[in-house]
Amino acid sequence: MGMKMLTPLLFPAALIYGGITALRNYFFDWGILKSIKTKYKSIGVGNLSIGGTGKSVVIDYLISLFNDNQNLTVLSRGYKRKTKGVVVASKDCTYETIGDEPFQFFKKYNGLDVIVSEKRIKGIQAIDQLKNQPDILLFDDVMQHRYVETDTLILTTTYNRPYFSDQHLPLGRLRESKSCAARAQIILVTKCPEYLTNLQQKKILKRINPLSYQSVFFTKIDYSENIINRKKNKPLGSLEFPFLLITGIDNPDPLVKFLEEKKLNFNHLKFSNHHRFSASEIKNIESKRSKELILTTEKDFARLENYFSSDILFYLPIKMSFFDRTETQRFHNLIKNN
Repeated sequence: MGMKMLTPLLFPAALIYGGITALRNYFFDWGILKSIKTKYKSIGVGNLSIGGTGKSVVIDYLISLFNDNQNLTVLSRGYKRKTKGVVVASKDCTYETIGDEPFQFFKKYNGLDVIVSEKRIKGIQAIDQLKNQPDILLFDDVMQHRYVETDTLILTTTYNRPYFSDQHLPLGRLRESKSCAARAQIILVTKCPEYLTNLQQKKILKRINPLSYQSVFFTKIDYSENIINRKKNKPLGSLEFPFLLITGIDNPDPLVKFLEEKKLNFNHLKFSNHHRFSASEIKNIESKRSKELILTTEKDFARLENYFSSDILFYLPIKMSFFDRTETQRFHNLIKNN
């Protein structure tokens, strides 16, 4: 059954869902439900949709921006972890105990404190007990967690599927109303094409129609020219033989396009976002791999590294970037001075 045929059936459900989320937001706006502000300088990253807008790439960017001269703590939900409640990342943690993205941050940045908690207030209470108190607290996926109010809220939305063109679940992917974008001080239009014209930017800016206190930035994904793991590093262009690409992310199409443009020869195994690999799937990967190298994303690497050696498994690093130095500096100034 096509989406057009389903629309009349899904519309009432979307209307009910939208009404419930709107009522909840009104309760916060009216003060019936209370938000708290932490004693730490805080930056939150979130979105209005159900995922795939590049939140983790933004968190990674912010960590790299501040980590050299500030004590940082990342507080996340720890999506799809096997544990419950508050978990403070330690040398014994895995992606199963804290989630793949928090584990990625923890392993990548030395000295970074990472805490996961479904209830952000309980997570903050755990942060209060840390030996080294944070100068900056980064909230991952905080848009709908209104019990906590951040100093700066960054809303991420993709170029190809911006929030203003979307609809409520289950008709679309929105978790709350488009008007809730007004809570953000910064709106990042993420995953833009490599060559974005001024006219394209102006069209999106007109649709966003930012409020006087809001700043809008356009960002893209930069792919590394090297593939790496925890022990090795080799040029992407040195891959002369076919390799196996494994992805468990929301939208692997940009990565696939990048590799194809490099004229690389590969086979692609696509899994769902945050996919947890079973023993039979690992066996299937082994059979399909033959003697091929395996390339994956940094997030997927955490879920695969226990199954393959450093001679076999690599990931391709990515980072967020702006379209010119002026916009980069404007973003840095805004983030640091808020």
